[in-house]
Amino acid sequence: MARTELAGAVRVARWADNALGPGRDGATADGKATLSAATAERAAADLGLTADQVRADWDTARLAGLVEVHGDSARPGWRLRAWDRDDSAVLRGWVALFDAWSLALPEPAGHEPAAVAEVVSAMPQVLSFLQLSAGPVPVEQLLDLLRQRVEELRTERCEVTYEPGAESPAAPAEATDVPPAALAPLLDWALGALASVGALTYGAGQATLTPLGSWAVWVKLEQICVAAQSPAGNIEQSAEDMLRGCAQLRPNAARAEYRAWLAARTVGSAVTELIDAARGEDALLRGLAFEALRVVGAPAEPDVRAVVDEPALRPYALLWLAEHDGLDPEDAHEVLTREEATWLWVDTAAAVADHGEAPMLVRHLESAVQPTVPQLLDEVRAVGHPRTVQVLVALAAAHPDPALAKAVRRAAFQVHTGG
Repeated sequence: MARTELAGAVRVARWADNALGPGRDGATADGKATLSAATAERAAADLGLTADQVRADWDTARLAGLVEVHGDSARPGWRLRAWDRDDSAVLRGWVALFDAWSLALPEPAGHEPAAVAEVVSAMPQVLSFLQLSAGPVPVEQLLDLLRQRVEELRTERCEVTYEPGAESPAAPAEATDVPPAALAPLLDWALGALASVGALTYGAGQATLTPLGSWAVWVKLEQICVAAQSPAGNIEQSAEDMLRGCAQLRPNAARAEYRAWLAARTVGSAVTELIDAARGEDALLRGLAFEALRVVGAPAEPDVRAVVDEPALRPYALLWLAEHDGLDPEDAHEVLTREEATWLWVDTAAAVADHGEAPMLVRHLESAVQPTVPQLLDEVRAVGHPRTVQVLVALAAAHPDPALAKAVRRAAFQVHTGG
């Protein structure tokens, strides 16, 4: 259903990808993502559509993240690149359109912006009621629900009216008496806009969520519930503090915490926070940040690709991308070069040395790609990780074999002295 709903937008987005790529001029008219008249006519001719249809599909493509506009140039969004191979990209694209329903149709004239904002704020409750009803609901019933919700919003803001010359405020009449007649045109606009994005059907005095709309509302409710039931209570924390709070959790509990933390934020800001946390000096947070990015999934792909050239993040990013592209996690390490695998071994050892116990560090030796300890030490010294000395000193102190511990201490000394 989502693919069908966005088929026109995908068609225009793919046309733009081919016709408006880098180095081509005239994509937009005003630097604000409005398609220029010449470009719209050109697309209409190529696609067998009217210019108005092209503009409507272009707007849908932007809202769904299929097209990104930068000044006068347009480029495909990650969802368009993943469209044919990733169903989650399709669903996320439609949910982005669903979230932007208030932009799908022009709001009715003659209404204060504050009144429109109140209706937009109240519609999630109306949609939840439609979802729970699981069938057609009379518009009169929705209007009454909308009126009640708007009254609640005004009461929460403590809106009161002041009579001229009065010593004290009058009763908050506006906050408790919203005339239905004032809301009816705005409800009609809201239901029409939601119908235009495929979230519901609207006509004959009633509204019904489509299966796609019902699913989207259910997902939103589930996200709210997950966010409200954060197992470790880290929802309000920064990414770094949240990751530190998850360090002692079992993998399933940590993933539940990541999901709760992510549900309370926009995807873009969450991914940025996680990558910034990964850039810090704590190697443990680096690994946990990429575990959280695995929970994010496809929307994190552009940001992960963007850090592939950063030495500290490269091995983590390459493994993430390999798994995202369908490689089995047990085989994903094969995408790393020997040097990258060694760097990752040192980084992981640093995390164990800082936060784990001595036996864990000793067991970490077994995960090295080098078949012998002398080979490992030679390549660890060559890889240039900033924590190499600390890792080798900690390993020497932890290892029960005196001869091996001595060799490791010697290697640490040589790295320290530049030998």
